[in-house]
Amino acid sequence: MLIFLLTLAAPAVAQEPPPKPDRPLADAAQEARAQALFDDIRCVVCQHEAIADSPAGIAGDMRGLVRDQIADGASDQQIRSDLVRRYGDFVLFKPPVRGGTWLLWFGPLILMLAAAALILLRGRRRQMEVAPLTPEEDARLTDILNAEPIRRDPDAKPSND
Repeated sequence: MLIFLLTLAAPAVAQEPPPKPDRPLADAAQEARAQALFDDIRCVVCQHEAIADSPAGIAGDMRGLVRDQIADGASDQQIRSDLVRRYGDFVLFKPPVRGGTWLLWFGPLILMLAAAALILLRGRRRQMEVAPLTPEEDARLTDILNAEPIRRDPDAKPSND
């Protein structure tokens, strides 16, 4: 029974501890710079959230790193460069356009153009010209239409006429 209870409690124990509370910078202008940078930097754990909004522990560490670098007098570009050096271009919501990120920037456009071209090519292939009926086929169709009495659809409503 004790092993069963420990097994149930294991996920609660294995969770990441909450991040340390943020300590804002004393200078309001520096803190405003930090907040602006937080919105441009992606959390490497959450991947869809900025570090400003992420509850992950590493996001708290990244916020602390940005604040420390601002307090040390680093420019915004220097801070971004340092984060790219540590985590790669993915850490920025707007990575620079260069060889390694070319596919990231232009890949979706290329895929959309390729899909549109494929749809157009398939659409043109399907437009086959129907051969006209031979005189024998036309005569047979005329015989069938004239021989069959026209029957009303029992399920048809007056509005379908």
